[in-house]
Amino acid sequence: MAHEKINDCVVFTNLYYSVPDNTWVRVNDDDTVTIGMTDVAQSLAGPILHAKAKSVGTQRKKGRPIATVESGKWVGPVKSPVSGEIIAVNESLGGNAQLVNRSPYNEGWIIKMKPEDLAADLAELLTGDAAVEAYRAKIQADGVTCTHIEGTDEY
Repeated sequence: MAHEKINDCVVFTNLYYSVPDNTWVRVNDDDTVTIGMTDVAQSLAGPILHAKAKSVGTQRKKGRPIATVESGKWVGPVKSPVSGEIIAVNESLGGNAQLVNRSPYNEGWIIKMKPEDLAADLAELLTGDAAVEAYRAKIQADGVTCTHIEGTDEY
């Protein structure tokens, strides 16, 4: 998958991003979406101790929490970049929340959702070069350098 690295922070050009909330959206073949925290978010949080997603069947509006994440230096919500119904949660995070650190875009996904109006929500998110440039500006303005757990190579 095509990606850019900015201060060791990985940004995939095929995902959609809510840059202010540091979340990403992957559109699946069945018009559902997978949502997770970005590489920037996991680096800012540090080693994640707990990740608790909302339950399957929960309706969420864009901007509302879909999960709570706790690290040694941060506890906070993961805000949904789209509106819809949670149809799956990443059960693996219950036993190994550091999957978010090791593989934020793959094994460390948070939830899957059936969106209400995907086209409208995606129109408000950034993808491709626009996402890369927005993250470049944010990373430089905030002085972020991403850190990865040793052995991370797939993000």
